[in-house]
Amino acid sequence: MEKIIIKGGRPLQGKVAVEGSKNAVLPLQAAAILAVQGTVTLNNVPPVTDVQVMNRLLRFLNLKTAYGEQQRQLVINGSFPLSAEAPFEYVNQMRASLLVMGPLLARTGQVRIALPGGCSIGARPIDLHLAGLRKLGASIKQDAGFIEARCDHLVGARITLDFPSVGATENLMMAATMAEGITTIENAACEPEVVELANLLNKMGGRVHGAGSKVIRIQGVYYLHGAEYTVAPDRIEAGTWMLAAAVTNGDVIVQNAVAEYNASLIAKLEEMGVTVIRQDDGIRVLGTAVLIPANVKAMPYPGFPTDLQPQMTVLQLLANGTSTMEEHVFEQRFNHLEELRRMNADFQVAGPVAVLDGPTHFSGAEVTATDLRAGAALVLAGLAATGITQVRNPACLDRGYHDFYQKLRQLGAQIDRLDIKEKFKIKPEQPRQQNKGSERE
Repeated sequence: MEKIIIKGGRPLQGKVAVEGSKNAVLPLQAAAILAVQGTVTLNNVPPVTDVQVMNRLLRFLNLKTAYGEQQRQLVINGSFPLSAEAPFEYVNQMRASLLVMGPLLARTGQVRIALPGGCSIGARPIDLHLAGLRKLGASIKQDAGFIEARCDHLVGARITLDFPSVGATENLMMAATMAEGITTIENAACEPEVVELANLLNKMGGRVHGAGSKVIRIQGVYYLHGAEYTVAPDRIEAGTWMLAAAVTNGDVIVQNAVAEYNASLIAKLEEMGVTVIRQDDGIRVLGTAVLIPANVKAMPYPGFPTDLQPQMTVLQLLANGTSTMEEHVFEQRFNHLEELRRMNADFQVAGPVAVLDGPTHFSGAEVTATDLRAGAALVLAGLAATGITQVRNPACLDRGYHDFYQKLRQLGAQIDRLDIKEKFKIKPEQPRQQNKGSERE
């Protein structure tokens, strides 16, 4: 069994570099399905397991992928006849696998995909995806754990999303790039990752306008081709490092961080007394010994990101008073708080609102990471705790962070990742050797 072992109480200091955005790369990988000729080359691609899972799915669909970890470059060639079926063994590991649905339908006219899996942070229904694809002319049925969609050809339509879902916006954008006529997506997600996808689609020959706003318009084209694109820095990773600095009362420069992408986090950090300095090479965060309580709402962009909600609650629990966290994206994203209770956290949860009482004196304990961002929150709490914290299931952190504990160690944390069975297995007792100097004659 692997665990991350942390001895807390040390302020983080130094510089840490942010990788490319995992949440942006996944739809960009799916978009490569649309390129009927040439290759899609993505630069600044992080070597995280979610990217690897998507690559395996693409290869099953008969795309060719080549990744150079040192160069952080991913090359995808989809100019071959493609399979239109994504089975459970490839899809159940990650919800973002659903993003192949739109481009496969546009490219091949059909798709059969297993219902996706991923982190256990809520139901995350796919109704918005399916309703939008129906508006574009697809016939859809669900049977035996699979979703099947078919169309003779997609036709542009006006689609209004009930909720500004990032995944649904991205899926429908990709499907609409090859639909006949104009597609309008209203109440679209405004996240930077949506803008990244639109930028790539346009470099591939698509005509996408308005990405980053509530209304996106797509003029369909006959085909798309390969292109090269450099992925923006990961705003969630950057935010995690910024919160790590604040939680430990440290002094950290987060290199490559984009202040615009983390404006809502920066505003809350400053409200709580943390110093945030925008620099040419990133963002510098200096903690404070006395944190002021703050009320936060996790909302779609440009609101406070739900992917930073668990990490933010650790900082709120350290504040000198009562804070609240409201979660308006995923209904089960307070699971990490029960693990923090093992570390002395005091809180109450009522529906979408958590009331967090501080200041918490975190004490080391054995806890379990239930999902990617919950795992990051538990590590941050361990950094602030007295004693030893053991975080089970560290593999979930690999989904979105590369060399997470190694980077923390470089910032001065006392942290390691161990296979407990191998490290502490009981060795067979060896026979004692007699001391020849004491032998009787």
